[in-house]
Amino acid sequence: MVNHEIKKVCFVGAGTMGCYNSLLSGIAGYDTVVYDISEEALNRVPQGQEMMGNFLMAIGTFDAERVTKGRNRIRFETNPEAAARDADLVSESVFENLDLKRRIHSQFDEICPPEAILTTNTSYIMVSEIEDIVRRGERFAAMHFYLLAPLVDVVGGPRTSPVTMDILNRFVRSLECIPFTPAREKGGYVHNNLLPGLNYAATALVSQYGERFEDVDRAWVGVHKANIGPFALMDLVGIDIYYSAVKGSFHNQKDARSPQMMIDLLQPYMDRGELGMKTGKGFYTYPNPSYGSPGFLTETKPREDIYRVLANGVIIRAVQLAEEGIADFADIDRIWMINMRLNSGPFAWLDKKGLDVLLTEIESEGRDFLFPEYDRDQVRRFLDPFIKKGQTGISSGKGFYAYPNPVYEAADFLLNPFQPGP
Repeated sequence: MVNHEIKKVCFVGAGTMGCYNSLLSGIAGYDTVVYDISEEALNRVPQGQEMMGNFLMAIGTFDAERVTKGRNRIRFETNPEAAARDADLVSESVFENLDLKRRIHSQFDEICPPEAILTTNTSYIMVSEIEDIVRRGERFAAMHFYLLAPLVDVVGGPRTSPVTMDILNRFVRSLECIPFTPAREKGGYVHNNLLPGLNYAATALVSQYGERFEDVDRAWVGVHKANIGPFALMDLVGIDIYYSAVKGSFHNQKDARSPQMMIDLLQPYMDRGELGMKTGKGFYTYPNPSYGSPGFLTETKPREDIYRVLANGVIIRAVQLAEEGIADFADIDRIWMINMRLNSGPFAWLDKKGLDVLLTEIESEGRDFLFPEYDRDQVRRFLDPFIKKGQTGISSGKGFYAYPNPVYEAADFLLNPFQPGP
C-alpha cells in the first residue's frame, strides 16, 4: 500500500541503483521520475529495468503485470526543475563522491518544494557529512538500498525529525522492502561492513595465494548451498558497482591494504569493460556461466580451507560491528540472512566453530586471516565475557544462541525482524 504522504518520487542519478530503486517505486504505485544530466544514461534505464524486472519475476518477488505497470509509471528528465516539481521525496544515487553529493543536495534543496524529503543512497558517506549543506535538515536522511535485495538502511542525521523517519520507514515498507535503522551512524551501515569481509578474503585468496576464483566460489556455494559465490555476486551486481563502492570507502579506512588489493584485482576488468553479467563477461562468461552448470560442485570438491578463510572474514566484521554497538548479534545475522538469502549468519557460524576456537585461530595469525585491518584486541574484548561464562558455542550448549533449538532456525526469525530505530 502506498504511503499517502508521498505521491511523487524523484530519483537523481540514472546509474544502476537509480535504475533499480525507481523500478521499485513505480511497481509500488508512485508517480516516479528519474533525473540525470546525461540523456545517454537515461536512455539505458529501460533496458536495465527490463533485466531487473525479469530477475524479480524469476525469483517470485513480483508478477509480470505489476512490473509492466510499474515501468509505465516511470518517466525521465534532464531538467532538474522539471524533475523536482511537486516531488514529495527525492532519492539521490550519484557516484560515491562527497563533494558531488553535497552539490546535488544543495541544488535540490533550493528547487524542491519546501515539504519535500531529501535522501541519499550513499553506501559509505555518512548523513552527517552531507546534511549541513541543506536548510531542511529535519527532512534529510539516508535511504540506502541494496541491489536485488529487500533490506533498506534508513538512517537519520543530527537534525532529522522522528516524523521524517516514520514517513521513510513506511515508504520503504510500501515498496515491500524491510527498513533497518542502526543504533548509531556508521559509514557502510551493517551489510556493507560485513560484505567486504567476504570480498577482501576472497580477493586475498586469489591475489596472494593464487587460488582460482572458481574454487573460491565453489567453496562458498558448497557449504551454504547458495546459488552463487562472491565472484559471481560481483558479476551479478556489476564489477563497476563494486569498484566504485570500494573507491568510495577509502576515506573511512584506517588501513587501506585490503581495499587497494581489491581495486588492483578489479582494475583490469574495468579497463577491458568486462563488468559482469550486464556486459556478457566478467569473472565468468554469460549467458551460460560455469557456476550455473550441473557439474560446478562435482568437477572439483569444495575446499574447507578456502571456506574457512571466507567465513572468518565475515565473522570478524560482525564481531566488530557488535562490539561497537552498531547492532546486536541477532540483527546482524538477520541482515546477512535477508540480503544474502542464506539460512544462517556469522554469529551462528561462530557458535558452530566455537568462540574459543576463533581466538586460537587469531593467535596463530595464519592463512585463515588474510585481511590485515581488523583489531585483534577488539575481537578478544567482545568474546572474552562469553567464554568466561562457558558460552563457547554449540559444543557448550550456548554461545550467542541457545542449543539445540536456536532461534535463528525458527520460521519467524526473519518476519518483521527489526524494531523502529532511534
